[in-house]
Amino acid sequence: MHANYPDLKGRSVFITGGGSGIGAALSSGFLAQGARVAFVQRSDATEFCDEMERQHGNRPLYLQCDIANIAELKGAMDKAAESHGAITVLVNNAANDKRHKTEEVDEDFWDWAQAINLKAYFFACQHVIQGMRAAGGGSIVNFTSISYMMGNAGYAAYTTANSGINGMTRSLAREFGPDNIRVNAIAPGWVLTQRQKDLWVTPEALAAHLDRQCLKFELSPEDMVDPVLFLAAKTSRGMTGQSLVVDGGVVVTG
Repeated sequence: MHANYPDLKGRSVFITGGGSGIGAALSSGFLAQGARVAFVQRSDATEFCDEMERQHGNRPLYLQCDIANIAELKGAMDKAAESHGAITVLVNNAANDKRHKTEEVDEDFWDWAQAINLKAYFFACQHVIQGMRAAGGGSIVNFTSISYMMGNAGYAAYTTANSGINGMTRSLAREFGPDNIRVNAIAPGWVLTQRQKDLWVTPEALAAHLDRQCLKFELSPEDMVDPVLFLAAKTSRGMTGQSLVVDGGVVVTG
């Protein structure tokens, strides 16, 4: 059960990576609010859309897209706006935390990592501004991570992008606040998506991470839904330029 936000009903919501992992939970959460959800991802999401329609009686619009291709991303956003009206909630969720050794990174890998984890976020924000301005405002939620706050090793290109997302979020919040466009970030801890379980989770690594958390339970994609709904809804109308940490109490901000 999630909190109910009446102002989200009928809103045009666009989510990157909205058919799997955290993104799938977000799509479901917005659909349950009665929002009109469009999402992009590279892999086929037809079965997920079928399931969402069965659950909510509200089918999301799936648009196949590689977010690293900015022309494709903008085209998908335009199609979403044509179908659902001007996008007034943008959630930049898609990312790739592929592990790598700094000494083995070449320019191609660096450019790929920044294209997915930072560049796509910027241009999605840029592309949605005009429609939000015309609609009288909107809310952008950018997913970052606590990985850069912890100074984690093993994926420096990813943590660099995460840190950049926060700088971008603050600057855009300042620039577009006069248009009633709010821009916030959400910084999850280690959320145990199926991808994380398949690639990185071991009993030893999970035990060590839970030892760092104040709250001694594993975070799931569902734990990200209410924080994002809150940032999207008018309940948080006084918040912009902020990074909301949802990590079970690993890092301490302020």
